[in-house]
Amino acid sequence: MESWKVNLISVWFGCFFTGLAISQILPFLPLYVAELGVQSHEALSLWSGLTFSVTFLVSAFVSPLWGSLADRKGRKLMLLRASLGMAVAILLQAFATSVWQLFALRALMGLTSGYIPNAMALVASQVPRDRSGWALSTLSTAQISGVILGPLMGGFLADSVGLRPVFLITALLLMISFAVTLFLIKEGAHPRLSKREQLSGKAVFATLPAPWLVVSLFITTMVIQLSNGSVSPILALFIKELTPDSSNIAFLSGMIAAVPGVSALLSAPRLGRLGDRIGTARVLMATLVVAVVLFFAMSFVTSPLQLAVLRFLLGFADGAMFPAVQTLLVKYSSDNVTGRIFGYNQSFMYLGNVLGPLMGAGISAAAGYRWVFIATAIVLVLNVWQFAAALRRNAKAANK
Repeated sequence: MESWKVNLISVWFGCFFTGLAISQILPFLPLYVAELGVQSHEALSLWSGLTFSVTFLVSAFVSPLWGSLADRKGRKLMLLRASLGMAVAILLQAFATSVWQLFALRALMGLTSGYIPNAMALVASQVPRDRSGWALSTLSTAQISGVILGPLMGGFLADSVGLRPVFLITALLLMISFAVTLFLIKEGAHPRLSKREQLSGKAVFATLPAPWLVVSLFITTMVIQLSNGSVSPILALFIKELTPDSSNIAFLSGMIAAVPGVSALLSAPRLGRLGDRIGTARVLMATLVVAVVLFFAMSFVTSPLQLAVLRFLLGFADGAMFPAVQTLLVKYSSDNVTGRIFGYNQSFMYLGNVLGPLMGAGISAAAGYRWVFIATAIVLVLNVWQFAAALRRNAKAANK
């Protein structure tokens, strides 16, 4: 078997265990904050939000730095750093005795993060360019699978063994990612650059054939994540509004939250292969337009079943979006700056993680739940416009 295929399989399992580990903590994080002594509703909401978002905020700032180091020292080293660093940070969270300690350790977790973007960059640098869409889409199914199973596993373990042991189990899963990376992934020869030899951030963009398109893709990444996160704060409340007499709101919310991941898992490799055939930009544009239509439609639903069907359809589009962006980033960057380009892209993704829930909570408080879907659709429309403009500019530049 070709070495890049072996690495793809190995990295797939590393990304799966990483996604599983990180996502299984999130469902009970507010419960852990309460266990650490935060009692009032207002304080609990504040600290739950802070401990959740600080990881992404710190990651947004440090991702370009780790990407830069990956280009200089190699991506396997960054995979080992991320998996071991997050394992230690999460292990220590099991022994936190105050919410301030948890907050600091969640920040440390953000500082040490970066496994999945570096895994993407490693695969992107090794896979044949005509198969990059399929390879990156296949790799994205690992994270999707982990994110789907993580909350289910985390909730089950928290009920079975308690909250603190889940952190220990999570750290163990990340150590499995570390072991997979250490023993199975082969990076091969990697040009080692000194800090002086490495290009500055401005010079990196000067080497790109279409820097405006790369920036447009960064914005698209942020908008994709923002659109996914905008609904998170209000989903359970909106379902309760649709069925006020239902006795299983939590179950319905969990199911409806999970269904996009199931359809994304089905669509990612297929749409990635389609992008390799007809053009990745076409697939990305089509899925963005589909997302606009579906979010508008969600604002008119009258039952949880209708919402579930529309979110299931949304998952088919979601499964193609991130891999398509990453494939285009590979196409419009060179191997010696791939790590930094993926690091910048990850920063925009983390910004979307933070801005999405803030937008959803703010709009729902001001105008109601249905307006969250409408506002999200409008943001996606604006992104379709800016991405189309970047593609037109790129086409004009290519024809000169």
